[in-house]
Amino acid sequence: MRRRALKTMSLIASALVALAACTPGSPAAEESRTLKVVYQKTDSFTALDTMFQSAKQEFEAANQGVTVELQPIQGNDDDYGTKLALALRSPSTAPDVFYEDTFKVRSDVDAGYLLKLDSHLDGWADWDTFNDAAKAAGKADDGSTYAVPLGTDTRAIWYNKKVLAAAGISDPWQPRSWQDILDAARKIKANDPSVIPFNMYAGKGTGEGTVMQGFYELLYGTGSSLYDEESKKWVVGSAGFTDSLAFLKTLYDEKLAVSPAEALDANVWKKVFGEWFPNGKLGATVEGSYAPSFWQEGGSYEWPGYEQDMGVAPFPTRDGQAPGAVSMSGGWTLAVGAGTKEPDLAFKFLTTALNEKNSLAFTVESSQIAVRSDVAADSGYQDANPFVKDVSDLVSVTRYRPATSDYPRISAAVQEATEAVITGSRTPEQAAADYDAAVTDIVGGDKTVRK
Repeated sequence: MRRRALKTMSLIASALVALAACTPGSPAAEESRTLKVVYQKTDSFTALDTMFQSAKQEFEAANQGVTVELQPIQGNDDDYGTKLALALRSPSTAPDVFYEDTFKVRSDVDAGYLLKLDSHLDGWADWDTFNDAAKAAGKADDGSTYAVPLGTDTRAIWYNKKVLAAAGISDPWQPRSWQDILDAARKIKANDPSVIPFNMYAGKGTGEGTVMQGFYELLYGTGSSLYDEESKKWVVGSAGFTDSLAFLKTLYDEKLAVSPAEALDANVWKKVFGEWFPNGKLGATVEGSYAPSFWQEGGSYEWPGYEQDMGVAPFPTRDGQAPGAVSMSGGWTLAVGAGTKEPDLAFKFLTTALNEKNSLAFTVESSQIAVRSDVAADSGYQDANPFVKDVSDLVSVTRYRPATSDYPRISAAVQEATEAVITGSRTPEQAAADYDAAVTDIVGGDKTVRK
């Protein structure tokens, strides 16, 4: 009997120990704390993965018992956005911290996916080093901040000096109007028909790249806009919209750009950076300030000497009217999931990922434009590549996408309009009318204005 009693007491004690190990707040429970971090990674974009690997090591060393589970999503921007959206819909798959495009911040706030960060930011001294324009990208309509910027960018014309020189175009090349671009492209084609004179992305294949690295430079260079900030309405009936489509039609009809089939390939940008520019088969393209990150040492398409072969120029307004040039800026942020069970811990990891050391390394490796004043002042950033000053100067003429919850659908309608024109299925006028109808259907007639 005594042995049986002792055995029973031993079992009870073991059960109590096991129960204690599972009690919230106990050391064993602390060990089970895990943060899920979701972000984008591609063969040509590994800078973010490098940053998160560094932040994971740093964070776990400083927070014993906490595991950071990195969950990179392989895919282009659109694929990443689709997979992230699916993950955010379910509490079981929603990440604690994730990589968020600035143009999706407001729509994802409306959907209840992002945690409001105001109270957390109040206690983070580094927040004062971020510039105000970058901070605004993470704000929603209620004025609160829901995401912290990683960096920003601008768009410009990147051109191959050797290709232009062979066509008799002097360096530095600075087109003052759309006509100057067409004139140069025609000279390049006449000199060597095997060379693509001037690439501008178009169609749905390249997704947001179509509008950011192409159509918007055209549209805003006409004096028109996509969204009227004063009335808070979407612009329809825009002559500038039709003129922009007409420019694309000329470019593609005269075979001054890539073929329509190539334009509709979601991976055409890989040929731009990895084949055509390095091999002297492309005259120029409209691309982001991050372009050197593909060619510099450690990049996906290392190109020794790219600094000597490549040049950069602002994209001109239609007729050279003030301000003379136009650019587009976007950028990405880090956000905390609204449903996280560890909001304080998740925000703490976010600040580790975006501290000065990690921000500097990421900004340099990905050829971003710095959003932290201490990073911008660092000699490592300033000397990262010879084009830093040129692309940073474009911030003075840059524009930003309308950051509304309707924007993603509007952008898709723009992409459809460009695709219809370059494939010849619609005239610029017809495609513009289709776009107007699509916008009205998306937002309602009372939220549109004819300008």
